[in-house]
Amino acid sequence: MSNEHPWLAHYPDGVPAQIDVDSYPSVAAVLEEAFKRYRERPAFSNFGKQLSYGEVDELSRHFAGYLTGELKLVKGDRIAIMMPNVLQYPIALYGALRAGLTVVNTNPMYTARELKHQLEDAGAKAIVVLDNFAATLEQVVAETGVKHIVTTGIGDLVGLKGALINFVLKHVKKMVPPFKLPHAVRFRDALQRGARHAAPQVTLSHDDIAFLQYTGGTTGVAKGAMLTHANMIANMLQVGVWIGDSLKPGEEVAIGALPMYHIFSLTACGMVFARLGAHTLLITNPRDMPGFVKELKKVPFSILPGVNTLFNGLLNTPGFSEVDFSHLKISLGGGMAVQRSVAERWKKVTGCTLAEAYGLTETSPGVCINPTDLKDYNGSIGLPLPSTEVAIWSEDNQPLPIGEVGELMVYGPQVMKGYWQRPDETAKVLTDDGWLHTGDIAKMDEAGYVYIVDRKKDMILVSGFNVYPNEVEDTVMQHPGVAEVAAIGVPDEHSGEVVKLFVVRKDPNLTIEALKQFCHDNLTGYKRPKVIEFRDALPKSNVGKILRRELRDENKQQASKAH
Repeated sequence: MSNEHPWLAHYPDGVPAQIDVDSYPSVAAVLEEAFKRYRERPAFSNFGKQLSYGEVDELSRHFAGYLTGELKLVKGDRIAIMMPNVLQYPIALYGALRAGLTVVNTNPMYTARELKHQLEDAGAKAIVVLDNFAATLEQVVAETGVKHIVTTGIGDLVGLKGALINFVLKHVKKMVPPFKLPHAVRFRDALQRGARHAAPQVTLSHDDIAFLQYTGGTTGVAKGAMLTHANMIANMLQVGVWIGDSLKPGEEVAIGALPMYHIFSLTACGMVFARLGAHTLLITNPRDMPGFVKELKKVPFSILPGVNTLFNGLLNTPGFSEVDFSHLKISLGGGMAVQRSVAERWKKVTGCTLAEAYGLTETSPGVCINPTDLKDYNGSIGLPLPSTEVAIWSEDNQPLPIGEVGELMVYGPQVMKGYWQRPDETAKVLTDDGWLHTGDIAKMDEAGYVYIVDRKKDMILVSGFNVYPNEVEDTVMQHPGVAEVAAIGVPDEHSGEVVKLFVVRKDPNLTIEALKQFCHDNLTGYKRPKVIEFRDALPKSNVGKILRRELRDENKQQASKAH
């Protein structure tokens, strides 16, 4: 490996070259420290209800007591959490970690097929699910190993107002489809029962798995990245030292608009901000942009992590420019490329530079980040974090010189242990000496700044979520009227990219509407094709492999002609 680390010379003042992962034995120890240190400070708020660090400590301890004392779950058992950002999320999350369980974060928008795969693959024994999504669980739970179900309504921890919220969602807005889960326990009952048990005494080590964080990888079948306690502690410390003195412990207010089931928000809101004693305002439905802007007007916030789509959406929402940005210190974009036009508008409206960072589910997630005092958007994903090695490799796995374009490779304490029960898939991305293939094509400049040029994978990135063409194609091929299909990503001003399908029909009467409905029934929203084009044939290689790249190039040419 090249021993040059050009980035170290360009680190902001006070940022060390290395972090000490041994500062904490486990993620639970980080949480215990925050609970003691910031006991009286607000930790999370949602729908106007605020919980202090002391209250989160107590409630998560009760939940841990329920998991171990009542359900008799033991260290290493897997528990799924299927909720948007509500107060129950951090309580269930921290309770599970304190009980020594492995958390399986589950996208609440999953279809029954996707949910079944994840619960089966992870071997989850328990799940906490929001009422709004319980009907999906009901369809598949009998075919999984899930023995314990905890259900909860959005307003369950919001106090008196919460009952009204739950009533309106269920009976007025009809957002809670009816479900029957006869043995399920309500979240509040679980907390009451757990309060009768002593807090679990679990000894956790760095090598224990804190999360099975599911990602499509390059093959499309969702795989669980095994993120250990050491991986999570490492990334939390790396980001912590990078932020350094720019944020004051116990004084900051963060906006938690990205869902906590997504690795970016999980590490930021769940770990980094908690260790800082920040007050995180949980946004349950950031897609309701007018409602989101209303929330932003209520608090003097200082940290806003997001994806390009989110920043773009806010900029295009009436009233956003009237928000008070005088306290905003850090706007951090990740999860997908930040577009220059969005970053420049963001700076103009908020006065705060939108700094880009880069990470992967497999790296817990942070790899590179721009300095927090960045003056203007620079098109780069920043410098490698402390204790992180980054290299650009050629097709034949040789390190390339500065400025050359190749695959971005990562080595560091935040790199996952591997994919859960998938040694074959792990071997494809992790070298014997621990370097991770990111599948992204990049280059590095003399100062160590990294620029993403393109991606090797055919992956489509919709609002920061990975969509794997294979999965979409496999699903669409299940329609009896489809002979062949190819999925590609096409540019979209709202979500970065959307899915476009090219379909060769088996049934000449198949309509675009019918196929869209089929996709609607079998794929989560962001995976559904927005554009469908029928073709007589698809371009193929000499071995009959459908050439997505040709379709992408053709699409680009058509788009440029149209302009």
